[in-house]
Amino acid sequence: MVGPLLLRSLWSSSKKSFYSCSSSSYCSPTSRFRTYLSPPRAFSTAAASAANAPISPTESLDPNRLRNVAVIAHVDHGKTTLMDRLLRQCGADIPHERAMDSISLERERGITIASKVTSISWKENELNMVDTPGHADFGGEVERVVGMVEGAVLVVDAGEGPLAQTKFVLAKALKYGIRPILLLNKVDRPAVSEERCDEVESLVFDLFANLGATEEQLDFPVLYASAKEGWASTTFTKDPPADAKNMSQLLDAIVRHVAPPKASLEVPFQMLVSMMEKDFYLGRILTGRVTSGVIRLGDRIHGLRITDSGTEKFEEGKVLKLMKKKGTSIVLIDSAGAGDIISMAGMTKPSIGHTLANPEVTTALPTVELDPPTISMTFGVNDSPLAGRDGTHLTGGRIGDRLMAEAETNLAINVLPGLAETYEVQGRGELQLGILIENMRREGFELSVSPPKVMYKTENGVKLEPIEEVTIEVNEEHVGLVLEALSHRRAEVMDMGPVAGNVGRTKICLTCPSRGLVGYRSVFSSDTRGTGFMHRAFLNYEKYRGPLGNVRKGVLISMGYGSITAHALMSLEARGILFVSPGLESYDGMIIGEHSRDTDLDVNPVRAKELNNIRAAGKDENVKLSPPRLMTLEEAIGYVASDELIEVTPKSIRLRKRYLDVNKRKTMSKRPKM
Repeated sequence: MVGPLLLRSLWSSSKKSFYSCSSSSYCSPTSRFRTYLSPPRAFSTAAASAANAPISPTESLDPNRLRNVAVIAHVDHGKTTLMDRLLRQCGADIPHERAMDSISLERERGITIASKVTSISWKENELNMVDTPGHADFGGEVERVVGMVEGAVLVVDAGEGPLAQTKFVLAKALKYGIRPILLLNKVDRPAVSEERCDEVESLVFDLFANLGATEEQLDFPVLYASAKEGWASTTFTKDPPADAKNMSQLLDAIVRHVAPPKASLEVPFQMLVSMMEKDFYLGRILTGRVTSGVIRLGDRIHGLRITDSGTEKFEEGKVLKLMKKKGTSIVLIDSAGAGDIISMAGMTKPSIGHTLANPEVTTALPTVELDPPTISMTFGVNDSPLAGRDGTHLTGGRIGDRLMAEAETNLAINVLPGLAETYEVQGRGELQLGILIENMRREGFELSVSPPKVMYKTENGVKLEPIEEVTIEVNEEHVGLVLEALSHRRAEVMDMGPVAGNVGRTKICLTCPSRGLVGYRSVFSSDTRGTGFMHRAFLNYEKYRGPLGNVRKGVLISMGYGSITAHALMSLEARGILFVSPGLESYDGMIIGEHSRDTDLDVNPVRAKELNNIRAAGKDENVKLSPPRLMTLEEAIGYVASDELIEVTPKSIRLRKRYLDVNKRKTMSKRPKM
């Protein structure tokens, strides 16, 4: 076994080589992935501590003391906060709130993007807890980990009740035969009463029944909790006794109601890879549940994958590291048994969906079936006149390598090479693809991105499109405005009524094509003055509902190259809403604002005031301009039309026409649309 001193020297040399590589303009072929990686996840941030961590003695491999549990819920219903309280209850050191959210974008936006696994000990039992995202765009993270567990804690906001994503995650859990534990969270809110909790419990029961739950699954245990306050109870209460203000009743319920894994230690080792990440020091870290047998440090294993011709063996190797996340830290272990969720290093080719097994095993485990992507975007080289000023990774080859690396670690994203160094990236929604673009621009990439396109299907000669279930909660005075906007987007109202416990609030349930919801979130926030809530989740494919109504105005297009002047913008303010401010660079074909009419308008934003030698009163008055409308990346993705592109650089986000030359645009606009 490698000694701690050698490991420290390896780690320090690895850091030196990484920083010297990232500071230069070119990396050697062996270190290219270091540049292309997205921000490190939980394991990467702790790799150094794991390298020097003492190896814990071999623990009992008895599967009966294990419990594998996923925490699933709709977005913002309290999953990650609940995980913090469970970790603290079991003695883990929590450095900050939302300790499981280790990616920088997760902490900035307050959402969970990637699933994470950790282990906690409770009354001689070991609980492997999986924290999952709640947003519909990251549903692939839920799908690939739900097969690793025997139980799930379904967290539902007692005030809001089950919403669109609650149905999605519950359907996945029931499909795998899991019997969830229902946890009604946020019961300490003043508007939540015992009658409201009974009503939400009935709604969840109806949801179980509609999704085809078995009688055993319908008999689910119910607990009441306030994750923020750090307590859970088997009976309804708003203020439990001081000695019961903890999570012990939830932990006891998990041990009592979640069955231990049914696995044998006597048969050869097999493990299905469910998560993968690349670490600068350890290489590929493969995480999954041990399906059968025992794995020990130094064992010989090989990788298996299912192909059209059968099972294929593609790499042999040795287990160099066995790791397990305990609390917020990583410990090295020397063995693990069937039913446990572990991570290992030592293989260079296996990825998610592949099987790691003992050399005598020749059968691969079945892979996880993921729902198909619903939208696609085209990523290409930034070819604008301002290209190359901000970024360091500019070529199509580097963009392609980075996208392929992302597709390897995120099965919900498909990457298809296109023409002229372009790549079609397929995903679940504009938020998921927006996170990918944001990660790339932070890594120094410059690229041009096309607007999202919905992926249609054709069955029996009928054109089908993805339909999403939308749940909206708004003030009564905004209902008419919201319904009018959604009617242009081919939405159909399924149910509408008052919100229980909130006077003056209305809840609307609709179905709407995915293409109609692209870019609507920012419009919704403006229409409701920031007081509305909108949640959406993929429902199914239905017959094409026809073209959308008029959902956007025309744009103001620059026809000059140079620095934008306040003198020019002063005369353009009456034409519409500006996206730029004086001093910024502009070029032919760049979009600088939204026109007040439905047609595009070519304007000159770089026009300077003519100078002469005649003095006149009022000639040099101060120019006062309204603040421009600054777009975030998600707003830009939803705003651009089919003949436009988004120019993404590390320092700026610009909108532009696909064809910069005005004559070329006129020629292309006259061509018949395919």
